[in-house]
Amino acid sequence: MVKSHIAGSLREALLLRKDPELIPYCGGTDLMIEAREGAEYLYLHKVPEMKQIIDADGYVRFGASCTFTEVINNPLTPGILREACLQIAAPAIRNAGSLGGNIGNGSPKADSALVFMVTDSKLRLMSADGERIIPIKEFYLGRKKLALAPDELIVEIIMPSSGIDGYYYKKVGARKALAISRASFAGIMNTEDGVITRNATAFGAVSDVIIRLDDLDSMLVGKTVTEAKALKAAYIDAYDNAIKPIRGRVGIQYRKDVCINLLRDYLDTNGI
Repeated sequence: MVKSHIAGSLREALLLRKDPELIPYCGGTDLMIEAREGAEYLYLHKVPEMKQIIDADGYVRFGASCTFTEVINNPLTPGILREACLQIAAPAIRNAGSLGGNIGNGSPKADSALVFMVTDSKLRLMSADGERIIPIKEFYLGRKKLALAPDELIVEIIMPSSGIDGYYYKKVGARKALAISRASFAGIMNTEDGVITRNATAFGAVSDVIIRLDDLDSMLVGKTVTEAKALKAAYIDAYDNAIKPIRGRVGIQYRKDVCINLLRDYLDTNGI
C-alpha cells in the first residue's frame, strides 16, 4: 500500500521533508514507473509557494512544482525554455510533469535542465532549518547524484530573464513526438559591436551529466566574428576531444557525431 502526505504550504512540506522515508512527488511522471510497495510520498502539487512564476530583479523565478504546460503558457517564460518544454513528450505528460521533478531526476536527458544549464540558472534549495542558492552546474555530481541534502527540497529555479534571446536549441530523438533525447544541444551567443560577449553551450543525453564546459566556450568570447571563424576548427576539435559519450541506446560514435554536427550548425547559424 502506498502512503501519501499532501503538503498545503511550503513550511509544512519542509517539516515533512525531515522524514527521510518520504519521497518528494509532484507530477510523478518518472516516479510512477518506479513506484514500489510500501513507499511513502510527499505530494508537493498543492504548495502555493512552489507554483508561482515571478519576474524579479532580472530573473524569472519558477516554482519547482510548476508543470511544463504552466511554464509554456506563462508570458514570463523565456523563449528557449518554452521551446524545450514544447518538445517534451505529449500534452498529458506536460500537464503533469514538473520542472523540479525534471531536474531532481538527475538524468542527463532532462530537457528543461539542459536549458537551465546553458543559461547559468540557479536553484533555491530549502530545508526546515534554512536555505541556500547554488548554480545548477554545481547540483549534478554524477549520474543520479545530486548536491541535495536528505532534508532539502528544490523550491525554485532562478533563470536570467535577459541576455538569452540569441539561442539555439535542438533535440534529436527517434521520432518527432514522445521522444527521449538521443542527444540534445542548447547554445547562446551574444554579440556587441561585432564582438562576441557570450558563448555558452550545453549537451544533453551524452554523458553521466549534462556537458557544460565554460573553459572551451570562452575561446570565442571577446573575439570578433572574423576572429572566431579563424578559431572555429580549434574550437570544434576541443569539443571533439572533450565529449566522451557513455554507452546507451544508440552508438557512442553516433552520439558524438551528432553533438559535433549540432555544434557546427550552431556556429554556422551565428555566422561563424
